[in-house]
Amino acid sequence: MLNHIILFVMKEFFKEFPIIKHLLLAVAFIVGLVLLTMMWLRFYTNHGEKLVLPNFVKMHAYDAVELAEDNSFELVVFDSIFKLGTPGGTILNQNPQAGSEVKSGRKIYVTISKFTPDKIKVKDLPVLYGNDFNQKMKELQYRGINAKVTGKTYDPGEPNHILEVYYKGKLIISQDIIRKEIEISKGDLLEFIVSDKESGEVVIPALECMTLAEAEFLLESTNLQLGDVEVNDEITDRSAAYILSQEPKYDGVTKIAMGSTINLVVVASKPNGCD
Repeated sequence: MLNHIILFVMKEFFKEFPIIKHLLLAVAFIVGLVLLTMMWLRFYTNHGEKLVLPNFVKMHAYDAVELAEDNSFELVVFDSIFKLGTPGGTILNQNPQAGSEVKSGRKIYVTISKFTPDKIKVKDLPVLYGNDFNQKMKELQYRGINAKVTGKTYDPGEPNHILEVYYKGKLIISQDIIRKEIEISKGDLLEFIVSDKESGEVVIPALECMTLAEAEFLLESTNLQLGDVEVNDEITDRSAAYILSQEPKYDGVTKIAMGSTINLVVVASKPNGCD
């Protein structure tokens, strides 16, 4: 009976003062909203408890995906690169790192190895011929290509400069050749022949009976140098003088190092016995 009386009084009161009724409803709504928010935050916090991140590096991507799903993580492939000697699909690195504390559902970004290597055409390589090998080796390594000197050839210019480039045993770059469309797989090896002032030998040429001009041309073409020139006659045109003898002498067999000098004795007229 008392409850009915109280309800009747409240109804009459709210009819008399409706604004109070609205205020109380607003307060009740706000209190309810706060309680619901607190309950949601409590649930979210418990649901998102921090977990220790496993180490996915060196795992195959298929196995890593299963492990990630078992731990309520999402694996995302951020990048893929070719790595020589590493099977395709292998995880190379991850972010966040293994051992990090993360919440359930966290995205884990990984880089995996490619199954096939990237390729680069010869025309897209840096200019190699005539340039210093050590400098170009660094530029090639930056592009994922290995470089190695496999031979040296005498050259009067600066040493260790690139003269020839080979790929899988085939000449692809030289002074007169550049095979632009050949594709080189990243991780592969280019082999180089470089210049050297000290290496290489050549058979001593036969210079006797030649003119000095002819001898100088032959010496230059065989990577030898003209040494001392002894004049035995009165000569008005040095280039037209004939070679009487040379040192070291020609025997058709003996070799000397490229870059060596040959000394000559010249006379004004063609020596006896010369054709």
